[in-house]
Amino acid sequence: MDMNSLFAAVLSWVFSWNTPLLLLVFFVLYSSIVYVPNSRVGIRERLWSLRGSVKSGLIALNGEAGFEPDLLRGGIHFLTPFMYRVRKADLVMIPQGEIGYVFARDGVALAPSQALGANDKAVNFEDVRDFLQVAGQKGPQRKILREGVYAINTAQFVVITQGNTYALGLSTGDESAINAMKADIVDRSGFTPLVIDSVRDEIGVLTVHDGPGLPTGELIAPVVGQSAGRSAHDNFQNPEAFLACGGSRGRQQQVLADGTYYINRLFATVDMIPKTVIAMGMAGVVISYTGLSGADLSGDDYQHGELVRTGERGVWELPLLPGKYAFNTFSGKVIEVPTTNFILKWESGNSGSKFDQNLKEVSLITKDAFEPTLPLSVVVHIDYKKAARVVQRFGNIQQLVEQTLDPMVSAYFKNTAQTKTLIELLQERTDVQTRALADMRAKFAEYNLELQEVLIGTPRSPVGDTQIEVILAQLRERQIARERIETYERQQEAAIKERTLREAEAVSAQQRGLTESKIAIDIAENNGQAEVKKQSRQGEAEAARIVAVANADAGKIKAIGAANANRIELEGAATALAAKAQVEAFGGAEIRLAQEIATQITNAVAKSGMPVVPNVVVGAGINGGGNAIDAIAAMVLSGQALGRNMTAARVQ
Repeated sequence: MDMNSLFAAVLSWVFSWNTPLLLLVFFVLYSSIVYVPNSRVGIRERLWSLRGSVKSGLIALNGEAGFEPDLLRGGIHFLTPFMYRVRKADLVMIPQGEIGYVFARDGVALAPSQALGANDKAVNFEDVRDFLQVAGQKGPQRKILREGVYAINTAQFVVITQGNTYALGLSTGDESAINAMKADIVDRSGFTPLVIDSVRDEIGVLTVHDGPGLPTGELIAPVVGQSAGRSAHDNFQNPEAFLACGGSRGRQQQVLADGTYYINRLFATVDMIPKTVIAMGMAGVVISYTGLSGADLSGDDYQHGELVRTGERGVWELPLLPGKYAFNTFSGKVIEVPTTNFILKWESGNSGSKFDQNLKEVSLITKDAFEPTLPLSVVVHIDYKKAARVVQRFGNIQQLVEQTLDPMVSAYFKNTAQTKTLIELLQERTDVQTRALADMRAKFAEYNLELQEVLIGTPRSPVGDTQIEVILAQLRERQIARERIETYERQQEAAIKERTLREAEAVSAQQRGLTESKIAIDIAENNGQAEVKKQSRQGEAEAARIVAVANADAGKIKAIGAANANRIELEGAATALAAKAQVEAFGGAEIRLAQEIATQITNAVAKSGMPVVPNVVVGAGINGGGNAIDAIAAMVLSGQALGRNMTAARVQ
């Protein structure tokens, strides 16, 4: 027999009774049988009890009249007739990625120092009896509900989610309190977990609203329960562990880095602040507002404050190096100090760094009463190990520049300008720079600074004054004249060098020919020398031959000459003897001479064919003769006469 048949049989049996009895049975069954769907729970309210009503609180733990702690789960339940009223409520469902908050209507009252109910022992919200027996406290609870489905007695606990409020029979006062509580959670974005995204480069700083207050003199609650890189309270996600570790209410020193955190926003609110980023070339000097008081590390010579170790209250001796830090700016301050060289410019409208925006040119008075303004630049370096000392002494770099460096540098150049004329100040600029660097470097070192360079600009005239420009124009004209002279000299040198270059280029162009010619000359010289040596050897041989021939010819000639000389001598002697005989025969030498002359003339006339007697006789000659015969006869006669005369003379 199936259930339907059984039910029909029961009804048939019931209706077979009389009507009054039937109504009584129906009423008893109605008040004693309860069906609870599996998606819901039944909350029993005891209407009467021999023990009376609950004397305090809301939940009847000992059988009194009132709400019972135990729930009726899904199914059919048989109860004592006319004793209970069962109210059906939905199961509490916390969606994924959300947080549920619990408000206890019954329990021990909160202590004056508490804002939320403790859950160190009373941790099971699905067991009201256990919650109350371990002295669970009424009011909003520290423990939260994570995603899931819970069978909770909503007569005892009100569960608040983002979309629903699970509560049974709220009165007007309870409803107002729950709505106010929900509004606070919404304002704090408390229904969703805290997500800290690394993309935004932020960290979370918590302010705890429950627990004991901070000790006197403290502004920030110190880190508690931290060991081996973990916190015993799971980064404030376990309020009971946090308080057990000695945590205090107030703003916390510990921060939350990247990640997802399920934090009761009624227990702790979160402020998001940027991560501390120390850029390259900077150092972060930390001024801590919290921590223990530490020993001074600055030394006896440093009289401008104390330096402490990392984590102690005061100025930390070691700065933060370049990088990102989860630094709680509510518990301290980070002052950036440049560790690379930075430029300070004393020039209006022109900055070399963010520290010199209020600096302007230095006003000077020169020895010759000019009043120029001097733009200048100073290159400064700060050792990162001394950054804390600089901050302790001056507060920050801006104050250092404006309250110390500006007056010091300005005064130095004012004093220097009073010892020089304007022309000297312009012409001795390099010397002034060098001397300024040496003089001010020691001054900067007294302030834990390193002076790298001093750069001086051109002095300028005040507005409306052109005297400096006139002097500068004169100096420029002088320089132009000097440059022209230098240019002419350089041009002359260039012309000479160009001519030398052209000659070198011409020589280079003819170098091959010159080389070939030189080689040819060398060859010719070598050939000549060889020829000379050859001819010399041939000449020596020929000379020897010629000498031999000459010696032979000389001997021959000498022999011939001697023979001819002997012949001539013999012929001469014979001729002389003949002549002597002829002279004597003719009667003397003169007569013989005249006779010889006449003979020669006669032979000449005969050979020439000339007429002895001219065909025409023009006139008479001397002594009555005019032809050649007459002349010859006269000469012969004169010669005879002369010969006689000479003979006579010899005789005498």
